Amino acid sequence: METVPAKQDRIGARVPHEVYETLCRAAELSGATVNQFLVQSALKEAQAVIEREEVIRLSPRDWNWLLDLMENPPQPNAKLQAAMKHYQDAKQNNADNTFNREP
Repeated sequence: METVPAKQDRIGARVPHEVYETLCRAAELSGATVNQFLVQSALKEAQAVIEREEVIRLSPRDWNWLLDLMENPPQPNAKLQAAMKHYQDAKQNNADNTFNREP
């Protein structure tokens, strides 16, 4: 059975000479090629950005507060009750609206 190599894409960048020299020096000191150094560094930063934007971190105190809220939710206030009533009325009164849209 043949194995299919993973698809690879190319990324290019133009940088000032001083930046290039700094990247070359850092790559040399880390024992990598400039390309390897750039890819490893960019990937590490990309993963950090994604984690920062997609992961929610809570202190133990806040985690316990959230669990308590999920296990013992407060009663709906007047605004939430009005919103739920509005939603139910709109759902019943307008069969052609987006509330009843079939996928």
